[in-house]
Amino acid sequence: MSSILTNNGAMVALQTLKGINANLTKAQNEISTGKKVANAQDNAAVWSISKVMEADQSTFKTLQSNLNLAHSVVSTARDGAEDIHQHLMKMRDLAASAGSDANDFGTVNDQIVRMKEQIVSIIDATQMNGVNLLKTNPIGTATSFSVLSSLDRTSGTVATTSQSITVDSVDFEGDIEAATITTITDSTTAKTAISEIEALIDIANTGATKLGNAAQRISDQSNFVGELADSLTRGISALVDADMEEASARLQALQTQQQLGVQALSIANQAPQTILSLFR
Repeated sequence: MSSILTNNGAMVALQTLKGINANLTKAQNEISTGKKVANAQDNAAVWSISKVMEADQSTFKTLQSNLNLAHSVVSTARDGAEDIHQHLMKMRDLAASAGSDANDFGTVNDQIVRMKEQIVSIIDATQMNGVNLLKTNPIGTATSFSVLSSLDRTSGTVATTSQSITVDSVDFEGDIEAATITTITDSTTAKTAISEIEALIDIANTGATKLGNAAQRISDQSNFVGELADSLTRGISALVDADMEEASARLQALQTQQQLGVQALSIANQAPQTILSLFR
């Protein structure tokens, strides 16, 4: 039945064109924003997951920066400890040279005293951002230095568990700076000084080793956290980023469909005109 009051063909064509236009707008938004899920309206579940992942990714980047700073702190202390170890080795060689009664004991002792003063200076100066791991108290009254290394999220919840790396002071201030070395006045006191310096060398060696291990652990954790952040970035991309090749092809197809839809609507709108021929 033909009717001049209701045009069913035009109604169908109009609804089809509206759907095409909606899909076309979505494709254009994907291309302009680069995202298939730009807000919660696009896909609430995916958007929610991506936002949690974005928060974790941002946190891991911050943690990596903190770990890099902590690595600099520990590496500075390690450099100082190794320098002190070298000075102690020279002091031992000086003391050993006084093992002969033919040496100038006063001069040797003065050199050792000056080197000991240099070691004290190194201990006091080996700090990074106010943290000195060669002192008894690296920062404030604490005996250790700590850095947040990870936040582990419990699956399906907002709860996180923090993990930290703690580096204890090697306390060269108390063990080396405060140590006394026998004044060398003859070959006998030189032998005593050698034993005392050997003990300090062992302390410096142990301290430098501990600091080196701590620096390596922090470096490894920094690399790991950086990889986690990159992995989360890739995961977020897989969830919300648009496939630009697919979006481009879909856009062209929808533009063609839009043109056909407009043509179909135009034909449907002209249908009532044929009713006039019935009255001629």
